[in-house]
Amino acid sequence: MRGCEKRPGRATDRGFVTAESAVVLPVLVMFAMALVCGLLVVAAQIQCVDAARTGARAAARQDPADSVVEVARAAAPRGARITVSREGGQVRVTVVAKPPVLHGLPFEVREEAVAAAEETVGVAVP
Repeated sequence: MRGCEKRPGRATDRGFVTAESAVVLPVLVMFAMALVCGLLVVAAQIQCVDAARTGARAAARQDPADSVVEVARAAAPRGARITVSREGGQVRVTVVAKPPVLHGLPFEVREEAVAAAEETVGVAVP
C-alpha cells in the first residue's frame, strides 16, 4: 500500500492527535462548566425577578409585610434576602440572592419591583 511505508528523512505525525486532545479536552470541559454556571446565574436572576414581582403585587394589595415576605420567599432562590418598603403611594420589593454555584465569590443577583398601592374600599391606607 502506498503511504504506509516509512520514507527516510520524513518525520512521522504519530502522537499529535493524542497531544492535541490532551490540550483541547480540558478547555472544552472548562467551557462547558462556565456555560452551566452562567445558566445557573441566569436562573437565579429570573427567580429574583419573579419573587420581586410577586411580592410587589401582594404589597400593592395592602397585604401585611410578613405575608408579602412569605409570598416572595416562596418564589425566590434559597437564602434570598427580601425587603419591603412603602414610599407614599408606592411599594418596593427588593430580592437579593447569591447564585447557587458562586457562593465563594462576592457576587449577587438583585432585582427590584415597584407597584402602585391599590386603594381599598373602607380601609384606611397608612
